[in-house]
Amino acid sequence: MNKMTTDKAVQFGKVAVMFGGHSAEREVSLRSGNAVLDALQSVGIDAHGFDPADQPISQLVEQRFDRVMIMLHGKGGEDGSLQGALQLLKIPYTGSGVLGSALAMDKVRTKQIWQTLGLPTAKYQIAEKRSFDAGSCEVIMRDLGDIVMVKPAQEGSSIGMTKATSATQLETAIQDAFKYDSTVLLEQFIQGPEYTVTILNGEALPSIRMSTPRTFYDYAAKYHSDSTEYFCPSGLSADEESMLGSLSTSAFLAVDGSGWGRVDLMRDQQGQFYLLEANTVPGMTEKSLVPMAAKQAGMSFAELAVAILQTSVR
Repeated sequence: MNKMTTDKAVQFGKVAVMFGGHSAEREVSLRSGNAVLDALQSVGIDAHGFDPADQPISQLVEQRFDRVMIMLHGKGGEDGSLQGALQLLKIPYTGSGVLGSALAMDKVRTKQIWQTLGLPTAKYQIAEKRSFDAGSCEVIMRDLGDIVMVKPAQEGSSIGMTKATSATQLETAIQDAFKYDSTVLLEQFIQGPEYTVTILNGEALPSIRMSTPRTFYDYAAKYHSDSTEYFCPSGLSADEESMLGSLSTSAFLAVDGSGWGRVDLMRDQQGQFYLLEANTVPGMTEKSLVPMAAKQAGMSFAELAVAILQTSVR
């Protein structure tokens, strides 16, 4: 082991790479976690896999872990609950804190904050399971336009999302989304390409533009389809790239994001960007966007994993 890897091993101590869990994103989390675990071990870091579905997090103390690299996507890992538990256990962890994690996980409150700050985000409405009236779907379609995106407020990886083009479809989509969350975001569909920007230690990495022949960039397009295309560089001019990076960084900070994360956006036919959501524990699989942006910035996967782990050193 060379001096650089020895220094890293000493700096970080015993690391738990936490992945798996109980959320609807368990499959993706397992893939992200295992990829990161292999990368950290490859540079000499004393990293170990830890699945909270198999053992209580109190084992982190009993097994004398020095810090946690959070690779848990979705509820229970990305929503502030794990971050709060780790703070009570006095164990350092990667990424955003309790407030930033909770806010970014909630698409509705994220949009409300961005809207209040004057940051561009698509027109929207909210459906609550306890008070939803199917008869309101016609009015919602008139207000939001011919196409409406239906999203559970607190799910990731496009789980439970549907594109509705009629009041009948909208009602069905909302009822389906209620299976995942009692609050559902109804968002005006922005016609145009989708972009994403990785934020790492306060800096924006090169943007990525995604293209899919599917109805939209859904779960299958993200993790299973071979027809999804990724463009990095994304084709923007230097000024547009700078503007997009600045907008994404501002949006991430607005919800108290810190350490690392990703901001997703759409661009309409007139060239206007609209913020979609912020992710505080983005995917780190072989098809994931953050490693792609890091590669364009000159970072290997292992270097990226170490940089993310570094965010646990507060």
